[in-house]
Amino acid sequence: MSDAYPSGYKPGPGGAPAGVRVSGRSLIAIMGFALLAAAFVYAGRRNGGEQAVPDESVPVRVAEKAQPTARGQADAPRDDSVPVVEKKAAPRGAVASSPLRVQFEQAPDLYAYAQSIRSRADAGEPEAIWLLSRVYDYCSNYANAPVDYGNDTRTIESMKLRGASTMTEARNRVSSRCARFAPSDNLSYQMIFLKRVEAAQSGSLPAEASLLAAGKPLEKTEEYRLNLVDRVQRSKDPEAYSALSPGMGIAANGRRWGDMRVAGTQFAELAWQLAACELGQDCSPKGSLMTSYCANGGICSQDAKQDFASFVYDAAIPRQGADVVEDMVDSLLGEQRTVQ
Repeated sequence: MSDAYPSGYKPGPGGAPAGVRVSGRSLIAIMGFALLAAAFVYAGRRNGGEQAVPDESVPVRVAEKAQPTARGQADAPRDDSVPVVEKKAAPRGAVASSPLRVQFEQAPDLYAYAQSIRSRADAGEPEAIWLLSRVYDYCSNYANAPVDYGNDTRTIESMKLRGASTMTEARNRVSSRCARFAPSDNLSYQMIFLKRVEAAQSGSLPAEASLLAAGKPLEKTEEYRLNLVDRVQRSKDPEAYSALSPGMGIAANGRRWGDMRVAGTQFAELAWQLAACELGQDCSPKGSLMTSYCANGGICSQDAKQDFASFVYDAAIPRQGADVVEDMVDSLLGEQRTVQ
């Protein structure tokens, strides 16, 4: 999606949904991008702008030992071949994940999950409406063309190129979790967008942030935009940080931001998403964020054990930019980093 959840939500040229399915030349282009992994580019999300190109000759700083995943799994045996970023305790004031959010990340059948929260969404519960839109967004590429989606996945697998297995695994995960959705469910860009508007109008801050990131805020005034960004930062809500992140990168360049330093640069979007991870967003290797980047955007780690933060510092940010991004994250979280 055009927020933190890449999928077919982002409209392409002329307003048509982008990334609804991948085949033919599109498939080859995405595979070439994904498997070469020469740069971390936000495919199918926002307009262009140069992105950071990793310097693979420079070692990336990593933590000394593996940390538990966002889902509370036990420590894994140390594997020095896998870069792992040190996981901090959640900052004070961070919004704890609600049961509905945890269920979204863990539910093996997202169709059943959607049915279980539909009555709450119909009753106007902001969190339920927002998460229903996330289900639709996560499943839209598969649901709009299940047969084509499966054929493309098998084609990727048959290429036997480096990284193909990670992408295949991510797409199979989407296919499994979304298996009961069908084209008749009409998980279109327009439907997802309207669901997000409904959630935002009902009081969902993440939905409101996602609309701003998509360039379609509830209000178009500068005062509203600045106030919303401030509300998101003060909320310490990881979903809101994550949803806002695409709107704070290159797309924000040239806008007035007052005292906000983390906006308008090639690293700002990453900083907002990394801050969301520190606040408790599920950024684990098999979470919805990493799965969507890989399955829908073609942005896959060559190591399926990497979480989002490890992947970013390993593949997206050259050593010279790591301190800059870390300072941005600490600024967003209201913390001051101690330089060692």
